Order: sequence, then C-alpha cells, then structure tokens
Amino acid sequence: MIIVTGATGTLGSQIVEQLLARIPADRVGVSVRDTARAADLAARGVRVRQGDFADPDSLASAFEGATQVLLVSSNESGTSAVAQHTAAIDAARAAGTERILYTSHQGAAADSLFALMPDHAATERYLAETGTPYTSLRNGFYASTVPLLLGRALETGELAAPADGPVSWTAHRDLAAATARILTEEPRFDGPTPPLTAPNALDLKDIAEILTDLTGRPIRRVVMGDEKWVAGLIEHGVPAPQAAMLLGMFHASRNGEFTTTGATLSSLLDRTPTPLRTLLAGLIPSN
Repeated sequence: MIIVTGATGTLGSQIVEQLLARIPADRVGVSVRDTARAADLAARGVRVRQGDFADPDSLASAFEGATQVLLVSSNESGTSAVAQHTAAIDAARAAGTERILYTSHQGAAADSLFALMPDHAATERYLAETGTPYTSLRNGFYASTVPLLLGRALETGELAAPADGPVSWTAHRDLAAATARILTEEPRFDGPTPPLTAPNALDLKDIAEILTDLTGRPIRRVVMGDEKWVAGLIEHGVPAPQAAMLLGMFHASRNGEFTTTGATLSSLLDRTPTPLRTLLAGLIPSN
C-alpha cells in the first residue's frame, strides 16, 4: 500500500494518476483534508481517508497499513511547516511504514535566502535522524511559478521584477511521473536524491527572450528595485510578510541557489524533461 498525502493538490493529484497507470488502484491510498474532493478517486478503487498534518491524530487511520508514505510538503512555512512535517513523519513511523518519501527541493539548505528552503532542510534533518529508510525528493523549482512572475508582461511588453538569477524550472507532470516510478520500483535512492530538474537553468531575461520569440513582438526584461516591487505587491493586496518572503526567492536565485541541474530526472522519465518554452507557449493567446 502506497499512501500519498495532499492528493487533491497540483503535484499530489498528478502523482496519484501516474501511480494508477502503474499499479492496481487497491494498492494506492490517499490522505486528504477533505474526502469529498477525492470522491472520484474512491470511485476508482483508491482508498480515501481523511488526514491533516495539522491534526496528527487523524493521520493514524490515514497511514494505516502503509508500506510507503509520500509526504507532499505543507503549504505553510517556517516553524508551522516543520512542525506539520515532523508530526506526519512520526505518524508514518507509528503506522509501521517501511519507507517515507518527502517532496523537498533542489535548493534545500539551512542558510538559504528563500524562507521555504530552510524548512525543507529541517525536515530532511529530522527524517535522517529517525532511522527509518527515507527518500527526499530534491525537486526542481516548479515551472508553474513562472506565470506568476510575468505580471502584465504579455500586455505591456515589459517583464518587470527584481534582479534574479538562473533557475532550473521543472514541470509538475515530469516530477509526478518520476516520483511514481521511484515509488513503484526497487528503491533507487536512500536519503536525498540527486537534483530532479530540467536540464538547464533560465533567468527572467532568458524567459523574456522566449516570450519575444513566441509572440513575435518584443518583451523587454526590466529590473525593478526590491523595495518598489514589494510595495507594488502590498498595494495589490499581498500581505507584507508574504511579499517579503517572495522577495527572498529573488535574493536566493541571484545568489545562485537554484542553478543546479542534473540528468537524473531525464533518466527516470526515459526522455528529455518538458522545456519551459512548452509551458510558456500555453500562455500565448491564440489568434
């Protein structure tokens, strides 16, 4: 029995679909906060149980009988996220799970300038201390973040954002397929995996050039001051602490924290990972 948490989220739902293409539905279970959202999975024979990282007692039933548990990282950040992750790890161990897998990040580091990366590093440290076999999936930066960084670039012709650095933008569908393979084949990785990333790293100037080519009109990269960018987010309703955290992503990228790439994802997929250009092409309105 393989249990997947967060199975109605963007990554978790795609991992479940990939698992169902590989193994019978009665070998797949999901732990979700709202079981109604997973009714379609239950109808297909998947075991659906309520489980919430913020309610550790609920996880005993959700993880019951699991051979492997895949913990999709929390949407929280800071001490709240680490507390939720450790509670889920403890619940998986109490359920007798033979291996715990965790969706980490290729940039996981205690000294990262992006607040989410120390959370991943702390979770990895806790996993390593438990003595339970584990795999920490060092996922590349989700490519779905890129559209959120573009602002009104396709309308104005200016991609305005703080100074940045190259990032190994990686598609959810590729990570989902690779994760399903790791879960269903003989254990390939103990501890942190090599970087599971696209084969190259691109900065916003590269992205502006791709958009220029795709649209047939100039998209210019404009570097904004950090404070001006944060002020703009707050003006549009983003809470100040969240705006500051998002700025940390730019600080980390220009510090070179997300440039790492590798061939492991390509090997798991038996193909080249999806280029960022493919995702960007989907953003261009058809004439």
